[in-house]
Amino acid sequence: MMPSSIQELTVEEIFTRLSTIDHQEPSPRLIFPRFPPQFFNAMPQNAAVLVPFQRISGQWNILFTRRKSSLPEHSGQVAFPGGRADPSDGSAEETALREAEEEINLSPDDVEVLGRLHELQTISNYCVQPVVGVIPWPYEFKMAKEEVSRVFTIPLEWLADPNHHEIKFRELPGLHSPVPVIYFNLYQGELLWGVSAEITLDLMESLQII
Repeated sequence: MMPSSIQELTVEEIFTRLSTIDHQEPSPRLIFPRFPPQFFNAMPQNAAVLVPFQRISGQWNILFTRRKSSLPEHSGQVAFPGGRADPSDGSAEETALREAEEEINLSPDDVEVLGRLHELQTISNYCVQPVVGVIPWPYEFKMAKEEVSRVFTIPLEWLADPNHHEIKFRELPGLHSPVPVIYFNLYQGELLWGVSAEITLDLMESLQII
């Protein structure tokens, strides 16, 4: 599919394309770091994030947050709303929607869940399940002052442009060799990289737009 047709995607088409995820391996074009078995000394904790679509002026956009620099993990990074699963959560969808409500005051009733992407493990030892949904626009967000410093969107067409991202090698604590990490170009001063960049590329690969 050529990028020019991205904006013609319907909610129904997005749902249909995501529905095949369970039967697909992540594309070899994507970089999902494989940590050696001895890297972690405990089982990963379950977590989920919401990957929200918004239709703005006729164009699909993806919503992101910037985490507060004072947070102990992934501080100051561009991220999706989400976090660790609670024992009371019945599913990854419940986790993602609960966390989005806590972080940016997004009501679960205002989210149409469309599907899931591939799980991935983070260096902080979380097993993250991305959940994709579509939300209204405009929307009045209220950021959790201890967690989120900004809410913003990036056009899907910009994200799908192969000239806007690259692979760099990064030294990570506990690993002897540098690992490949995905970095997007700056967008309005925001740097999308790492896990959130991997999720973004997995989304576009799953939608068959890259």
